[in-house]
Amino acid sequence: MIRTAPAAHRIALLAFPGIRAFDVSVITEVWGADRTDRGVPAFELRRVAANPEPVPMRGGLALAPDRTLAWLPRAELILVPGLDDHVTPAPAPVLAALRRAHARGTTIAALCGGAFTLAQAGLLDGRRALTHWALTDLLRARHPRVRVEPDALFIEDGNLWTSAGTAAGIDLCLHLVRTAHGAEAAATIARSMVTAPFRTGGQAQFVEHPTAHASRDADALAEVRAFALAHLHEPLTVSSLAARAGMSPRSFARHFAAATGTTPLRWLVDRRIAAAQKLLERTDLPMPEIARRSGFGSEVTMRQHFASRLATSPRAYRTSFAE
Repeated sequence: MIRTAPAAHRIALLAFPGIRAFDVSVITEVWGADRTDRGVPAFELRRVAANPEPVPMRGGLALAPDRTLAWLPRAELILVPGLDDHVTPAPAPVLAALRRAHARGTTIAALCGGAFTLAQAGLLDGRRALTHWALTDLLRARHPRVRVEPDALFIEDGNLWTSAGTAAGIDLCLHLVRTAHGAEAAATIARSMVTAPFRTGGQAQFVEHPTAHASRDADALAEVRAFALAHLHEPLTVSSLAARAGMSPRSFARHFAAATGTTPLRWLVDRRIAAAQKLLERTDLPMPEIARRSGFGSEVTMRQHFASRLATSPRAYRTSFAE
C-alpha cells in the first residue's frame, strides 16, 4: 500500500504596510522551516496581502506576498504581526478579511502591537486582550471597549490570541504549536531557535528594575531551578528549595516571583506537567509510573493538574499526541 504524506497545516502570515520585521521573522522561523525530519508536522506558510505588490517594512525591508486575501479561507491559523505605528489604521480590505475569518471560526493570533489591528477590526470589543506593557494605556485609550489585561505573556478569548511585546510573540507562537501538535513539536522548534519551550509569569517581571543584589539572588535562584528540574521525581517543597537557596521561605517566594513572574509552586507544577507531557508523547509507560517520574506522586494528582492547566486529561493528551 502506498502511503501518502499528511496534508500540511495551512498558516497565513497577514502582511500589510507597517508590520514589524521582527514579528515576520518569528512567524517565518516557527512555521516556515521544514523540520519534518525531526518529527515536526509539515506547515504551509503563506504570506498573504491585499495585492501581490511588495509590502514595505521599516529599515528598507520589503516582504513579497505569495497569496492574496482570497486565500485566507483555506488557512487554519492566521497570524497578525505587530506594527511600527499603532495609530494608523490597517487597510480596509485587511480588516474586512479578518472579520470574515473570525466569523468562519478561524484561529487568529496577533503578536505584540498586532492587537491594535484586531481592535481596529472590532474583533476585541468586550474581549480580554493584551499588548506590550508600554502600549497598554494607548490600547485602552483608543479602544475603550477592549478589556485590556495589564499582565500575562499571551492570552486567548473567543479564538483570538494576543501577546505581549517582542519575545512574548515567540512564546505565543510556540504555545500555538504546542496546543495543536504537542509539547515535543514545540520543544523541537524551540531548540532549533535556541529559546525556552515556554516561560511562566507575565510582563511584570520585565518592567521591574533590578536591585543591587539582583545578580547574587539570580544566581542562587537559577541553581535552585536547575536542581529542581533534575529532581522533579522527588517530593520537593518550597521550604526545601528555599533552604537550598539560603533564604527563608517567605524571602525565597518573594525573590522567585520577582525573577520569574510566578510562584515557586506554580513553576514547579508547570515543569512537572511538561515532563509528564514528554513521557506521554514518547513512551508507553503506565499512568502511575508517569505520575511518579514527573513528581505528581499519584495518577489522581496528575489528572487534576492536567484538567486545571491544560483542560484535558493525561489519557486524552496521549491519544492526541503520542508518537
